[in-house]
Amino acid sequence: MKYPIAIEPGSSKKAWGVVVPDLPGCFSAADGGIDEAIEKAKEAIELWIEIALDNAKDVPKPSLITDLQKKKEFKGFIWAIVEINPALLSDDIERVNISLPKRVLARLDAKAKSAGENRSGYIAHMAIST
Repeated sequence: MKYPIAIEPGSSKKAWGVVVPDLPGCFSAADGGIDEAIEKAKEAIELWIEIALDNAKDVPKPSLITDLQKKKEFKGFIWAIVEINPALLSDDIERVNISLPKRVLARLDAKAKSAGENRSGYIAHMAIST
């Protein structure tokens, strides 16, 4: 997935600002130049998507950069594309193999049972809630 970002040029006294027009409220900034601004934007986009999915909200599809460039509010901005791993949006189930000491596995199973979940569901719940 590739999201266009609008970068407001910075200077030695002003940070580089980044707006992600397709994701309301998603923005970032960096003092270290355009490369850092793009990297910070990627982090902001990934976090925005993670929070949206955790709250059962839709994640908007990326717009065409040429459509966004026509908007007056972005006059003078530099444009770039940030590629996001599509796995961030996937709810497909994937089987994994992990190794744990038996005592840890027993504790995990007991906690999962007391939470009314199976082992996999409990691990997933723990990963999302932390």
